Amino acid sequence: TSQWRPAVFDGTKPVEPYLGNPDYNFDYDIADQAIEWVRSQKAVAPDKPFFLYYAPGATHSPHQPKKEWIAKYKGKFDQGWDKLREETLARQKKLGIVPADTKLTGRSRGIPAWDSFNAEQKQLFAYMMEIYAGYLSQTDYNAGRVLEALEQMGQMENTLVIYICGDNGASGEGGPVGSVNECLFLNGMPDDLEHNLAMLDELGGTKTYNHYPNGWAMAFNTPFKMWKRYCYAGGIADACI
Repeated sequence: TSQWRPAVFDGTKPVEPYLGNPDYNFDYDIADQAIEWVRSQKAVAPDKPFFLYYAPGATHSPHQPKKEWIAKYKGKFDQGWDKLREETLARQKKLGIVPADTKLTGRSRGIPAWDSFNAEQKQLFAYMMEIYAGYLSQTDYNAGRVLEALEQMGQMENTLVIYICGDNGASGEGGPVGSVNECLFLNGMPDDLEHNLAMLDELGGTKTYNHYPNGWAMAFNTPFKMWKRYCYAGGIADACI
């Protein structure tokens, strides 16, 4: 759902929490709701265990963080998706996440080489990635707020935290040129590069339902190939901590 204008319910009642709140973002709101719920539960029944299912919209599309989070990643993805795959695999090996002799799969079908794009196209695609990264960092921040609140309540040492990263591999629904409105894909309509370029300044805001190009989906599934909707490891592998 839109992080700026979400379709949400409080219990069974539809609510519009963004009305009169121009800075509203759903990601912050659900963290606030989670914190308030645990505090209320502990106030009413301090000895009773609690179960909290905290499920942010991130990083599913649309990618809609506050601007300050996007700004943190300016220029961080100018190297493109081919280089990013190499950098990611090197880190995975260093951390012991994959075996030391792991090799990258070939570039997934239909994905152009990053160096085949012109400067304007690279700027657009890199910015779509900066928005995504900002969205992820914003979500990490708000999840951290929930954990910090548990610590303040004296509950951290008595709480088991299970983190599940999504329900599929990175998503390729943005198509080859990314999307300012993912509903185009859902209705079988192609995205238009020129239109995307014209909407660059609006990406991540209330006027877009944006998604990155599928070259980034390939990179996020390193070292595997393909992405969501395909039964390769890149489509079905997820992290659980």
